[in-house]
Amino acid sequence: MTIWRRFVCRLRPGLLLSAGALFALAVPGVAQTAGPRPAAEQGPEAPKRIEHRQPLIDLLAHMSGKCTTLKIAGRSYACKAVAYAHNETGRVSFAVAIEDPADDGHVVSFSGERGKRFDDNSYELPIDRMLLNSKHRPRLHGLPVPAEEASTGICRQVGNFAARRVSSVTCTATDSRGQSYELLFVSDGSPVGVRRVRQSAASIDDPFNSPTAK
Repeated sequence: MTIWRRFVCRLRPGLLLSAGALFALAVPGVAQTAGPRPAAEQGPEAPKRIEHRQPLIDLLAHMSGKCTTLKIAGRSYACKAVAYAHNETGRVSFAVAIEDPADDGHVVSFSGERGKRFDDNSYELPIDRMLLNSKHRPRLHGLPVPAEEASTGICRQVGNFAARRVSSVTCTATDSRGQSYELLFVSDGSPVGVRRVRQSAASIDDPFNSPTAK
């Protein structure tokens, strides 16, 4: 059973997934348990901590194929899986599960907002952050919390979206530390596996987020 099939098999009706949950289920064993709050933060005079609710993933599209190019800071990797994830706020991520013998929880995601679907064959997503997960990341409420790196870049997806087919996905990004990320994914021609996790407002600019997606 493939890594993404294991993810889909674990979905249940009504289950709501955060971005962290997506990567946790897609790559089992990613995270570790987060420790307790420091004593200095537990007293009556301690500064108040603002808890941010993670937006929920409402649609996941698994693309079958191979990464002909996957580079992180100049180092080349192979990939195990690539998916398009859309959350309830409209943020989109292209998540890449990396074939890394030293880290079975290695996942990088090119993430951005205000993607543009130009027609049924092309889609562009401006990248403003990279989400970085590994087996060393902490967990919060059982879910891995990826590191976020402010970034600039672009992802381009080409294919026949009406037929649920993608030809290729190319992404390039550079984070605030100057580290570069590069992806060229080529489809094997199989239809994209689209799974709607929860209902949300569809956008004409998202290639798979249509009312008919199930």
